[in-house]
Amino acid sequence: MIFAVDFDGTLSYGEWPEVGPANYNLIDYLKNRRLLGDKLILWTCRAGEALDNAVEWCTGNGLEFDAINDNLPEITEKYGNNSRKITCDVYIDDRAVNAGTYYQDMDRMWCHE
Repeated sequence: MIFAVDFDGTLSYGEWPEVGPANYNLIDYLKNRRLLGDKLILWTCRAGEALDNAVEWCTGNGLEFDAINDNLPEITEKYGNNSRKITCDVYIDDRAVNAGTYYQDMDRMWCHE
């Protein structure tokens, strides 16, 4: 499996540009998945120094990635191009909404009764 994971609000509980407390449950889960042979992509809006800080923070927490803000080489080769959209099996992001339950998620997240 390929996991694409966001940084701010997901791996780190902080908000850009700071690096906040670690989400150790998620970090440990992803480290275990990688040991099982799964691939990890850091998929974040961070760039430049802010991205470097995030990658360094992840490495310091024992989390390594197979790609950063990019598709895996084998995916690019398979499809003959490198789409801007990351190809993965699972997106993990604090702002994600599941397409199958989006209406329930939207009500829960943004509608106040």
